[in-house]
Parts: sequence; structure tokens; C-alpha cells
Amino acid sequence: MEISGEMKNKISVVMAKPTETEGLMEAFEGCHGVFHTSALADPAGISGYSKSMAEIEAKASENVMKACARTTSVRNCVLTSSLLACIWRDSSQHHLPTLVNHDCWSDESICIDKKLWYALGKLKAEKVAWKIAEEMGLKLTTICPGLITGPEFSNRNPTPTIAYLKGAQEMYANGLLATVDVSRLAEAHVCVFEAMNKTAFGRYICFDQVIDRQDKAEKLASDMGAPANKICGNPLNFIPTCFELSNKKLKTLMSTTPIICYGQC
Repeated sequence: MEISGEMKNKISVVMAKPTETEGLMEAFEGCHGVFHTSALADPAGISGYSKSMAEIEAKASENVMKACARTTSVRNCVLTSSLLACIWRDSSQHHLPTLVNHDCWSDESICIDKKLWYALGKLKAEKVAWKIAEEMGLKLTTICPGLITGPEFSNRNPTPTIAYLKGAQEMYANGLLATVDVSRLAEAHVCVFEAMNKTAFGRYICFDQVIDRQDKAEKLASDMGAPANKICGNPLNFIPTCFELSNKKLKTLMSTTPIICYGQC
């Protein structure tokens, strides 16, 4: 990685394997905070996000949390989860609340039954992170973003983009397909991190657009280089339920927390 300009003397790059806790501790030494973006790619480059990758992601999350808790300088950790860790629930249950917010969790069995491995990986990674944080006294917050978009983002990050869109027809029909610009997501991470010693806590859903009309769905498909029916087609044997996504918790925090512009202000 090459760093230039003003940030050249302010950033250092270290390498560590997420499978090795000791190596992660060495990498984290001296850091006050850790952002675990958990961006895994298919090592073979051909199979997309597989069931085995879900297990790898969960184990990596466990190792990162343990390393954070054992590194004396680390005070806070922000984990990037996914909106998919909130929305895949059993909609056949008539008592299921229609409001989907930071208190909602996906059902692991639903993810397995539908072979939603990316959702499963994010769900298990976040759950194990909260377990380790509670057991080891680590201060943790998690951000659950919608499908990440932005200039050339899907082309540069095809594995998570394609994996996220598995089940897109059902998400769209239920009003649960949402996107967030990568720059907005970065701002959210900084905001949450800066507020962790004051008001930030728990989980935050992050999106800036709900794909709730066919024209939006067609534009998203075009931007992703996918056929429109991948998003707004009709899934077989499926009766949609109208849900409402809420990111009120994050919007409130970002409207009241000043963000420090590192290297820019």
C-alpha cells in the first residue's frame, strides 16, 4: 500500500492474519481503537461467498475481539456487521413486528435454509463479537449497513456485493432492500467511534436509501451490472410482508455528534 500527501507521516501499515490472535495483538499494540470491517474475499476467486467463508468470518471476528480485549492500549472497537444480520426473520410468524431496527436479529436457521451464507457469516460474526466483548469487558459497537454503493465500489468488491444480493427479490418485496454510499458509511464509523466514550452504544443500522420502487430497483441493478429481475422479479411461492426499516438511532447520533476530520480540518 502506498501512502502519499499529508497523511504519509501519520499512517503506518502493518500486516496480521485474522487466524492468529497473537499477531493481531502485535498489530493493535499502541492503538486506542480498532475498526474491524471484516471484508473477506473468496480466496479461490470463483465461488463467491460460501458456507465455509461464513465460518471463517465468525472465527476471524472472535480472534479480533479477543486480541482487542487483550491489548492494553485498545479501549474501543467498532465492528462492521450488515443489515442482513437484522432482516432475515421468520415472516410466517404473525406476531413479528413490522418495524425493523437495531433491536432485530436475523434467524440463523432461516439463513441456513435459504443458503444465505453472507447473511449467516455477518450474523455469526456479530453474535460472537458481542459474546467476547461481554465476557472480556471490551467496549464494542456494531454498524449494520445496507448494500454498500459508491463509485466503482461493486466492481472493486464483487464478492460481498454479489453475496449481499442473494435473496434480493424477497428483500425488495418486503421493503427491506436498502443501500448506503461508502462515504456515508465511513462517516458513520467515525461518528460512532468518536461518541463511544459518551453516548454511542450497541448496534446501529446504516442506510441512506430504501429500494422501494421499480425504477430504483432497475437503477441499482444497472449500477451493479445485474439484470433487473434479479432484484424486482417475483420469487416463487412467496407472499410479501410490508416491513419498515429504521435507522433513527444512527441519524440521531450523527445529528448531535461533531465529527473530527482527520488530516482534513
